[in-house]
Amino acid sequence: MPETQLDLFSASGVSPKGLVQLDAKAPDISPAELDDNSLLAAIPASGLTNGPALVAEAGRRGLAEAVSVLDGYCRRFAGFGADHLVPEQVAALRGLAAIGGREAAATVTRLIVKAAVQGPTLKVAVGVAAHLGSDLPADIVLLLLGHTDPQVRGDACRCARPTPNVVSALINLLDDLDEEVSVAAACALGRMGNREARPLLASRLRDAPSPEVIDAISQVADEDCIILLGRLLRTEPTLANVALDALDASDHPRAAQIIGNLQGG
Repeated sequence: MPETQLDLFSASGVSPKGLVQLDAKAPDISPAELDDNSLLAAIPASGLTNGPALVAEAGRRGLAEAVSVLDGYCRRFAGFGADHLVPEQVAALRGLAAIGGREAAATVTRLIVKAAVQGPTLKVAVGVAAHLGSDLPADIVLLLLGHTDPQVRGDACRCARPTPNVVSALINLLDDLDEEVSVAAACALGRMGNREARPLLASRLRDAPSPEVIDAISQVADEDCIILLGRLLRTEPTLANVALDALDASDHPRAAQIIGNLQGG
């Protein structure tokens, strides 16, 4: 891994080789009035005056052709933002989130791995990576799981894959001082089928159920958890479909019984 990748969270950041020319004196552009080709052509040379609005419009339209353009636009500002958000990069990341798909997910992975986003903007990037299901390398995930910002740690849990070191780090995060991080770690472990997550997930399922918790517990549920999922079918209409999917995904015999009773009734 390149040396710059080891310094993802440094306050000093990576010194830019040159100043990026922002379009502070550029005339205002109405992005909605541009056709797709004109919109994409306008983004690379734009800066703070017009750039974020142009990028947001590309995301709103869901232009798959914009992914590579947003990649280049975001990398153009690499080296900035060790201590503050870079609005152009934030706009590009949110545009990628809006467009979605494998290419967008892979682009966000590259931006994080190559340390093109730093400081507070890294927090946005990891959130987008979690949203898109980006496949971050295990060494990067491990660094993110140790981040000082709990939101970054939580979103890193959502990007985790089952390697031994990552699993060990997730188990440690079950005792994180931030409750949402510990729940995110439990959800990640639950999705991996690791039963270390069951006590925390069961507690959350009983006291504060959510779609993420319900989905995660299906792989590690015991009979008590299955009963709790069955109760949600009756008591939480907004979660009923998710609970039914979790029961269907479980191989516990009690789950099949509950589904059979529901269909029979």
